[in-house]
Amino acid sequence: MRYDTIIRQGRVFDGLNPGITADIGIRDGRVAALVPHLDAQADNVVDAVGLWVTPGFVDIHTHYDLEVEVSPGLPESVRHGVTTVVMGNCSLSVVCGQPDDIAHIFSRVETLPPELIAGWLRKAPVWQSPKAYIEHFRGLPLGANVACMLGHSALRVKIMGLERSLKGHATGGEIEEMRRLAEEALDAGCIGISVDMVHWHKVSGVYAGRALPSHHADYAEYAMLADVCRRRDAVFQVTPNPENAWSFINILRLAPGLWRAPLRLTVLSALDMDRVPWLWRVFPTTLFVCNRLLGCNIRFQTLAEPFTIYGDGHLTPLFEEFSAGARLNSCTTREERRALWRDPAFRKEFARSWMSGWTRTFHRDLDRMTIVSAPDEKLAGKTVGQAAVEAGAEPVQYFMDLLEQHDEALRWVATSANMREDVRHRLMRHPHILPGFSDAGAHGRNLAYFDSAVSVLRQSVAKGFLPPEKAISRVTFEPAAWFNLDAGRIRTGARADIVLLDPEALRRSAPAPVSIPDPALEGSTRMVNRDPDRAVRHVLVRGTMVVRNGEPLPVLGTQQLGVALPQLNPARSMQEALARHRNRVSDRLSLPHLESYWDIFLLKHRHPHNVALHCVAFVLMYAIPVLAAGLQDWRILLLWPLSQATGLMGHWLFEPSPVDPRDTVFSWRALFSLHRMFFAVLAGRYGQEQLRVEKHLGAE
Repeated sequence: MRYDTIIRQGRVFDGLNPGITADIGIRDGRVAALVPHLDAQADNVVDAVGLWVTPGFVDIHTHYDLEVEVSPGLPESVRHGVTTVVMGNCSLSVVCGQPDDIAHIFSRVETLPPELIAGWLRKAPVWQSPKAYIEHFRGLPLGANVACMLGHSALRVKIMGLERSLKGHATGGEIEEMRRLAEEALDAGCIGISVDMVHWHKVSGVYAGRALPSHHADYAEYAMLADVCRRRDAVFQVTPNPENAWSFINILRLAPGLWRAPLRLTVLSALDMDRVPWLWRVFPTTLFVCNRLLGCNIRFQTLAEPFTIYGDGHLTPLFEEFSAGARLNSCTTREERRALWRDPAFRKEFARSWMSGWTRTFHRDLDRMTIVSAPDEKLAGKTVGQAAVEAGAEPVQYFMDLLEQHDEALRWVATSANMREDVRHRLMRHPHILPGFSDAGAHGRNLAYFDSAVSVLRQSVAKGFLPPEKAISRVTFEPAAWFNLDAGRIRTGARADIVLLDPEALRRSAPAPVSIPDPALEGSTRMVNRDPDRAVRHVLVRGTMVVRNGEPLPVLGTQQLGVALPQLNPARSMQEALARHRNRVSDRLSLPHLESYWDIFLLKHRHPHNVALHCVAFVLMYAIPVLAAGLQDWRILLLWPLSQATGLMGHWLFEPSPVDPRDTVFSWRALFSLHRMFFAVLAGRYGQEQLRVEKHLGAE
């Protein structure tokens, strides 16, 4: 038997399990064989001895919606092993709406270069429907697999028009129109809907400085979109407003699943903010209460690295957070900004708002803002505060003088979150916090986290905060499974989206990002990651080599290798969505095809100590009321919760798995299965039952 490609004798991590040395045979873009030794011929043979072979990485938070139209190969992500991206985040997408309106809601909030916007506008057609967009999208020569979400801001503009969408609430009729179009988008192939509430996300153009359309919705509108996602078990992505705690509370109000199907909700972002050093503890606590006690299905997203952002004078999303900075970013020319700086009232406003401590997320500490470059070369490498002291000037006034004098030629950098390594690792280890949030395709002059997944693996290898197979799963199978995507695994029959890594190179730190003129974006400047050690050695998408020895190949963007990914298994009803969540075997695995809850129960109770504690719980369930009746002391019934507590202890100590709150308190299916377990153990048949049902797991 002949194969198109054979990858020989690498250490293969399939996305779930510890690595094994094996050969992989690829035919017609799919894994046709995965065996210890493959005695066959191939057109291409890749020597993987000493390398790790992993599934392609999954980037769950990108803004490639415009870039993919002009540069569909997405080489900056693919070169770092990313073979699947999710776009349409933060309420921004091109699924519907007029091109000019879409440009206005994209360009400022994502700091997209004018060259990219102009290139897209020259060729952007007007989609007549979400289905027409998805059909167009499927014809692009994609370099990576792309899953698309419907952006709420784009949806609002389509139904209400740009001006009305920026002013207030939708009417009942408009909300129903949004519902119809949202359902159409999910039916066409979108995997979910995104909304946004961040106060510094603003539009450009005639209405420059106004918050994105998604911000102006009321709770009823958000709830309608959440309901559309809930019925299909689709993803609902939200970016809350850090200035308004109620925005976060309203998001969580949408999530519970005690009496209904839970909302598949992902929230940005779980970061260790240096200004609020205790805040990171809120995220695990919230997830425990919501997911374990209230039946929610929430995943926060975190960043694998310190949150470092560069600024070119005023040009940075961090300036959108305070009033004077937003006014600077609303100016379209340097002359307009100079006019502001010559206005004493504006300079006073800038100083006041810069120093204001009200709900800021960026520290604005001039002693922690380092000048990277400036026309005055003596400033390079100094902090703004240090340079002000040397000049004998008041720091904020000195900073304003620099901005007035050098404008975008003053390049500076600051880090405002995720600086504590131990906290960062604790967040990345949490099973309900997904490493992601790369923002690839956005903020090209401000940040570069294209290598976010590789960063997780580097830290795993260097610091040991996760075993390699778990770190790999965190950026492959786990995000793909939660987002309902056919990606993130190496197994027979799967698409051959594969990365070959040099584990020795992973032990070395990656260099800082650099800026380049990107020909794919008509020469506009972009920050990128370059790895001279080539930790990512080769990348294959659908069996085709697209990166060799760390360098992208010309095939990217010229052949259709990636595919437009729909939801892998959308729910057909609210009841099916509810059953899928209740019947999870683990946080990563739902098996709705199993015939009975007894089979689910068996897969969740395999550890002998957990089984033993459940048998003890069964005995307590009957012994306590019998004892109370025998002693005629009904206070003994107060001990009855010990039965449930004993069973839960078995899961907590030996076999962590999601337990539906209804099953914890009382459900007939749980009661029946507990009885069946006890008597199967007594009869010695429990092991046979486990072997029977484990066949359903297959490769899982």
